[in-house]
Amino acid sequence: MFQQPIDFRDESEALYHVLAELPEADFARRTQFKGWTIDDVVRHLHFWNRAADLSLNDPGGFQDLLARALPEMAKGRGFREVEADLLAGRPGRARLEQWRQFYLGMTERFLAADPKQRVAWAGPDMSARSSISARHMETWAHGQEIYDLLGRECAHTDRIKNIAELGVRTFAWSYANRGRTVPSPAPRVRLIAPSGTPWTWNEDEAENRIEGSAVDFCKVVTQVRNVADTGLVVAGPVAIDWMAIAQCFAGPPQEPPAPGTRYAE
Repeated sequence: MFQQPIDFRDESEALYHVLAELPEADFARRTQFKGWTIDDVVRHLHFWNRAADLSLNDPGGFQDLLARALPEMAKGRGFREVEADLLAGRPGRARLEQWRQFYLGMTERFLAADPKQRVAWAGPDMSARSSISARHMETWAHGQEIYDLLGRECAHTDRIKNIAELGVRTFAWSYANRGRTVPSPAPRVRLIAPSGTPWTWNEDEAENRIEGSAVDFCKVVTQVRNVADTGLVVAGPVAIDWMAIAQCFAGPPQEPPAPGTRYAE
């Protein structure tokens, strides 16, 4: 048993209880994230939760799912269209409950797994621990567009260390994914957790460093906010460059939102 599945479940539950209060009509409201509706977000989370669960428990089923989804995406169809084609279920509250029942069962299956077990993914393979951490990250990141739309602040806890850790570890990926040379050394990262605890990564670098709120850092590496819209202190050419392209999720390179375009309404 390991902690990350519990963190994933708790993040999902926090978002679920916010959504469970909404009237049915609100699931059709559009967020600031590429015009996705709340229902699009829930469907997206559920689709890739199912993919991660298959990668752990049914590798053949996972490959079958990718074989159906990826060629469609390669044709230029977006996540929303492909996921809508491949995922049955009614929108709104019915999908919300479908998502919840699945992630609760999925949590138990990951808790029973060896955290070091290797699992496949759309990008490089990873450990079961990293897989469920990635699902935690996606839940937290996509949850932010819902919180923004509702004008609410997420009740952040120190479980976001999983996301900050993922953000730091994907420093090289952010460059390699764009076909760029990975600079060295990586900047020093010093963050303050929601509890007030300091977290640090990498060797002490006076020239290249990132300091500030762990929540702000997580928002930047998940591309929930432009770094200019945070309170992070970013010093040195490598740190500045990284924060402009940081991407802790798999898939082709994505551009962060422009300054001032993602905010609590």
